[in-house]
Amino acid sequence: MTSQEQRLQRQVWQDRAFRGATLFFALLVLFALVGIIISLVLGSMPSIKAFGFNFLISGEWNPVTETFGGLNSVKGTVLTSLIAMLIGVPVSLGIAIFLTELSPVWLRRPLGVAIELLAGVPSIIYGMWGLFVFAPWFSDNIQPWLMQKTENIPAIGWLFQGPPMGIGLFTAGLILSIMVIPFISSVMRDVFEIVPHMIKESAYGLGGTTWEVVWNVVLPYTKNGVVGGIMLGLGRALGETMAVTFVIGNSHTAVATLFDPATSIAATLANEFTEAVGVLHTSALIELGLLLFLITFVVLALSKLLLLQLQRGEGVHS
Repeated sequence: MTSQEQRLQRQVWQDRAFRGATLFFALLVLFALVGIIISLVLGSMPSIKAFGFNFLISGEWNPVTETFGGLNSVKGTVLTSLIAMLIGVPVSLGIAIFLTELSPVWLRRPLGVAIELLAGVPSIIYGMWGLFVFAPWFSDNIQPWLMQKTENIPAIGWLFQGPPMGIGLFTAGLILSIMVIPFISSVMRDVFEIVPHMIKESAYGLGGTTWEVVWNVVLPYTKNGVVGGIMLGLGRALGETMAVTFVIGNSHTAVATLFDPATSIAATLANEFTEAVGVLHTSALIELGLLLFLITFVVLALSKLLLLQLQRGEGVHS
C-alpha cells in the first residue's frame, strides 16, 4: 500500500471517528433531556396522584397539613418574568441602537465591555444588592411616590397600592430586568452589527432618519436575532433563583398588587427543598420543577413558531 493510499485510508477513519463523536455528543444531550423529564415525572407522581389538576388551580401551600398547590408560585414566576421583559426589552433595544448607530467610536467599546461585564455578575450579588441597598431606597423614595401618583388612575392605580416594604413582586421584576438587560442588549448589538453598511448608507442617502433606518432597515434585517435575544433573556428570567429569593418576599399568599410579597417556583424550591419532610412535600416541590420545565418548553416552542412565521412572511413579501 502506497503512502497516498495510507493517507486516504487514515482520512476516511478520521472522518468516521469525527462523525461518530459528534453523533454521540448530540445523542448524549438528547438522552440527558429525556432522563431529566423522566426523573421529574416519576418524582412528581405522588403529588400528581394526591392532588391531580387541583395542584394547578390551588394556591394553598401548607406543609403541616400536607396540602399543596402551585398556583401562586406559577403566577409569581410568570409575573416577575413579564415585568422584567416589559422593562428590559425596551432598555436593551435602546442600548443596542445607541452602541451601533449613535455612540461615538471612543465610547462604543468601553461601554459595550461594561455591559457585557454585568452579565458575569453572580446572581446572588444582585440579590444581596437588591435586598440591602435597592429595597430600602425603593421603599422610602419610589413606592410612596408611585402610590400617590397612580392612585387615581382607573385602570392601573390598584396595581401600585399596598404596604411600601421594598421587597415584593415588583422589586423582583425590577432586579430581574437589570439581570437580563446585558444578555438581550449584547445579542441585539451583535446582530445589529452584521447589517451591511451599504444597506444603511443607502437608506441614509435616500433621506432616512436614524429612527427610520433602524425601524425599516435594521430591525427587519435582524428580527430573527432580536427575537432570539429576547427569548434568551426570558429564559434567564424564568429560571432565576437566588436574586428572586432575596427580594420577592417568599410568601405563598395570593398577590393583590405588585407591591405584595410573593414567591416563584425557583424561590420555593430554593427555600424548601433541603428542608422538605415527607414524600408528599418533596414530590410537590418536584412537580413545581416539572411545571417550570414545561413553562420554559412552551416559551421556547412559541418563540420557534414565531421565527418560522417570520420566515414565511419573508417568503410571501419577496
